[in-house]
Amino acid sequence: MAFADLDFLEKNFIHYAKEDTQSKYANKDQVPTTPGQVKMMKELAGQVKDYGLESYYNEKTAFAIGRLPANAAGIAPLGFFAHVDTVEYDDRFPVRPQVHRNYQGEKLALDEANGIFLDPAEFPDLLTLKGQTLITSDGKTVLGTDDKAGVTGLLAALKYLHEHPEVDHGDVYVAFGPDEEIGLGGQRFDPADFPGVEFAYTLDNGRPGDFEYETFNASAAELKIKGTVVHPGEAYGLMVNATTIMTEFLEALPKDQVPEKSRGHDGFIMVTDAESSVDSARVGLIIRDFDWDKFLAKEDLVRDLVARLGEKYGADRFDLHLRRQYENIYNGIKDKPYVVNLALDAYEKAGLTANVQTFRGGTDGNFITQKGIPTPNLFNGGGNYHGRYEYVTVEQMDQLAELLVAIVSEHARQSREGRDERPLEKYW
Repeated sequence: MAFADLDFLEKNFIHYAKEDTQSKYANKDQVPTTPGQVKMMKELAGQVKDYGLESYYNEKTAFAIGRLPANAAGIAPLGFFAHVDTVEYDDRFPVRPQVHRNYQGEKLALDEANGIFLDPAEFPDLLTLKGQTLITSDGKTVLGTDDKAGVTGLLAALKYLHEHPEVDHGDVYVAFGPDEEIGLGGQRFDPADFPGVEFAYTLDNGRPGDFEYETFNASAAELKIKGTVVHPGEAYGLMVNATTIMTEFLEALPKDQVPEKSRGHDGFIMVTDAESSVDSARVGLIIRDFDWDKFLAKEDLVRDLVARLGEKYGADRFDLHLRRQYENIYNGIKDKPYVVNLALDAYEKAGLTANVQTFRGGTDGNFITQKGIPTPNLFNGGGNYHGRYEYVTVEQMDQLAELLVAIVSEHARQSREGRDERPLEKYW
C-alpha cells in the first residue's frame, strides 16, 4: 500500500528530471555553477509554500531554504538536505525520462539503435523491483536520480505533513542545494539558514534501507616538479629530468593502497592525473581513509616522500600543495548518538530493515557536519548513479517519503518520552 501520492511522486520526479541542472567545475567561480540550478531551486522555493512552508532563495549561498513551522511545543528543529544538481552529461541531448509500468524484470531497450539496454543480467538489483513503476533515461543522458529522487521524496513528505496536521512535529527545515556533485555546495551552506537545527540528514543515493554515517576523510594533493633542461648531448652532470623524478615519486607510492585494491574500510592514495616533460612535471593525488590516524599517516607518507626526494634533488625543485577536502561524518557524530538512533528507530517504524553501510565517498553532510550540524545520509532509491543506466521507481521514492515522516514523528515522540541515546554500534 502506498504511503504518499504515487501520481504526485511520478509527475514531480519527471518534471524536475527534465530540467538541466548539471554542475560544472569549469564554472567553479560562479555561485552556483549553472543557471539551471537557480531556476529549479527558485521553483522549489515556490512549490513548498503550497505545503505551508516559509521559504526563500539565498542568493549568496545558492541554497533554497524552507521552514515548516512547528505544530507542537518542546521539539528541537531538525533538517533535511537534497541537492538539485546532476553530474555533467552530453547536453546535446535533453533528459527524457521513460516510464515502465508494472516492470517485471525484463531487459529494457533504452536506446536500441545504439545498443543501450538495461538488463537484469548485468544489473541484478532490477529483479527486486518487479511490479513497480520503473523510471529510466532514454540511454543518451543520466536520469538525475542523484539527487532528484531525494528532492521528490522530500516534497512528498512535506505535502503529507501539510495534509496530516495530526502528525506532531517541531520546526522542519529543508535545504535544496547546488553543486554537490563537484564538492562545492555543502562548503557554502550557511548554518544561519537553519537556526536552532540540532541535526539533519542528506537524502543522497542508496537503496531503501541504506543508512550511512561513516564516510571517508579526504585530502587532495598537487605536486609540481621543476627540472633543468640542457641539450642531451651536453647533459652530463647538468640535466635534471622532471619526468624521471616524477616516475621515481610514483614508483615509491605504496602499491597495495590504491582504489583498485581497496574495499570495505580500506583507504587509498590515488594518482588522478600526471603530466610531464624534462622541464617540469605535475602529479594530482587524492588521499582517502576512514580512520583518522591512518588518514594522517597517508598524508605524512606523501609529505615524507617529497622531502626525501628534496634531499636528493634539491628542495626548491618541489612544490607540494595538500588541502583537506572533508572529514568523516563519524568524527562529528560518534559522541552524538541520537541522530543515528533516531533514524534507526524510524526505519523500524517505517517497516524498513536498516542496512548501515560504510560510504566510500563523501556527501554534503561531511561539510555540514563540520559546520556543527551532524548530518548522516539516508537514501533516495534507484541505482546505477551518474550514468545512462540510472533508474529509480516511484515506490522507492514513496518509501523515502514515509521514512522522512517517520523521523519527524518519532523525533516528536522521543522529545516527550525520552531520547534514544544508546552508544553507537560500529558496523564496520
